[in-house]
Amino acid sequence: MEAEWPKGYKMGRRKLVTILDKMIVQDLLKTLLSVLMVIVVIIVSRKFIRILDDAIAGQVSNETLLSILGLKTVVASVEFLPVAVFMAVLMVLGRMYRDQEMAAISSAGGGAGALYRSVFLLVFPLSVLAVGLSLYVAPWAEARVDKLMQQGEESADLRGIAAGKFSEYSQGDLVFYVETITADKKMHKVFVQNRQHGNVAIINAEAARFKDLPDGRYIIFEHGEQVKGLPGALNYVIEQFAEYAVRIETKASAATLNRQALAVDELWGTNAAFAIAELQRRFSIPLGALLLSFIAVPLAQISPRGGVYGNMLVGFLIYFSYGNLIRVSQGWVMSGTISPWLGGLGVNIMLLLIGSILLARLYGWKWLLMKVSGKVS
Repeated sequence: MEAEWPKGYKMGRRKLVTILDKMIVQDLLKTLLSVLMVIVVIIVSRKFIRILDDAIAGQVSNETLLSILGLKTVVASVEFLPVAVFMAVLMVLGRMYRDQEMAAISSAGGGAGALYRSVFLLVFPLSVLAVGLSLYVAPWAEARVDKLMQQGEESADLRGIAAGKFSEYSQGDLVFYVETITADKKMHKVFVQNRQHGNVAIINAEAARFKDLPDGRYIIFEHGEQVKGLPGALNYVIEQFAEYAVRIETKASAATLNRQALAVDELWGTNAAFAIAELQRRFSIPLGALLLSFIAVPLAQISPRGGVYGNMLVGFLIYFSYGNLIRVSQGWVMSGTISPWLGGLGVNIMLLLIGSILLARLYGWKWLLMKVSGKVS
């Protein structure tokens, strides 16, 4: 039997996706979805509480709450994808070290290359998907949220009218009371107090309903009377009517989008500092997933007896430092303190250096240099 036979045999029978790859990818995918779900629920819940406060105050329509919740979930899922990938790799590989599965893999000839291959079989396609999500999907969701919130502010008056309670709008200048509301959304026994420029108008009507006309939305009162005058003065006007229509004024406000909601075409078309910083932020999501996964592979083995969560603290410190540096570099780019190329590459190069140091600590500098020189040659 020739000496070269085993090498040729292995090369000829090597599968594209091995059993080890399938095992690690499946564990990573399940852990990633669990971690991402927990993070998104926590973050979105905190943001949604503020939106609920606006809904209670009548600034947001109840019909749009679920839409805003779904859009906020999409934005948070894209934004926190890198940290979810980072923690998933740490947890899966840390469990494998704890259960001595890594010892079995090493004895079978599997090293850092085999682990990176398995991890990046999931992380690389996910990062490619994250490019589209961060450049197009997340800005679209942010723009939709801004539009829904703006529409809610424009039509805030006379929202949330409920039977049997007083509703205040326009900082108390408008008070609305309805005794009953039937299934056809017609209001009965209506009382309205409207204060403008010191004058007060009080309307009592048997019924009222909303009606949309070409020139706007109206509230039509039926069979009632209106009293107008200055409080404390003797000159006042009493009007009785069979039908009285009042146009509901909408609050005109300019549509302003935050830079996270701007379309990528608008950002590419300008050389403004804020556009460059925003593009760098969006590209940092897929790059962060790749680079943090690169760090997580050697980081999971620093404390093999620490359990699954042995390196979670170090992982959190690395991620929070990375996230803060990304935000600081964007601020510096916007203020002109540093050049755009340094703001886009500086933090990512730092992550590469940290990953190289962790690999060298795990396998030695000679091994790392041999691998790099072998890849280059």
